[in-house]
Amino acid sequence: MVRSEAVMNLLDRSRPVFPPLERALDEPNGLLAVGGELTPEWLIAAYRHGIFPWFDDDAGPTLWWSPDPRTVLYPDQLRVTRSLAKRLRNGGFEVSFDTAFRCVIEACAAPRPGADGEVAGTWITTRMIDAYCELHQLGLAHSVETWHTGDSGERVLAGGLYGVSLGKMFFGESMFTRVTDASKVAFYHLCQRALEWDFSLIDCQVRNPHLTSLGVVDIPRATFARLVEENAHQPTHQGPWT
Repeated sequence: MVRSEAVMNLLDRSRPVFPPLERALDEPNGLLAVGGELTPEWLIAAYRHGIFPWFDDDAGPTLWWSPDPRTVLYPDQLRVTRSLAKRLRNGGFEVSFDTAFRCVIEACAAPRPGADGEVAGTWITTRMIDAYCELHQLGLAHSVETWHTGDSGERVLAGGLYGVSLGKMFFGESMFTRVTDASKVAFYHLCQRALEWDFSLIDCQVRNPHLTSLGVVDIPRATFARLVEENAHQPTHQGPWT
């Protein structure tokens, strides 16, 4: 349930203007505003200010977040464990960029086992999928796909991730895996591309055990906001990453 304090930050649907990040709630952590539109214009404005949408019901309003602290990865600090290194060498994976964006985001949206063994729901709604696919068509949302050929000889989508690229930052949204470590392989190749193009930061939003194993760190929201503001002056590599 959205607390009454958040309702005060109702957005005018006519223009994508967000309140200052320091007005975000402490509980739930980072809830900043309610309303607006889920369009490329609104998404671009949000990411340029360190804000992202997160909600689980297309019948309700869009919720916008900026948690404190913010979980990020500096591309040169990716932690490659021995098991991941082995997967990269011998896992039989093939990696591509921007060849199956909708397939990746739909796979990320699929129900998956929760921590208690029950099937967990998804926050990636139909409206969310359509909005990011439109952003992908504009050359600003990107996917990394990990493919694997099994014993049957069939090449399948084994894992992947997607997010938004603006300036010299990649704002990660979600990842999935169907074969052990397939999403980590995708993340590794994202980091290599980020290093190649001199990206400063990969935003991971909030910490979880999977991201922790890859070397993410938490930074204060104020620090993240400053980095995002500096990033706004960097040119964006717009277009397919193929």
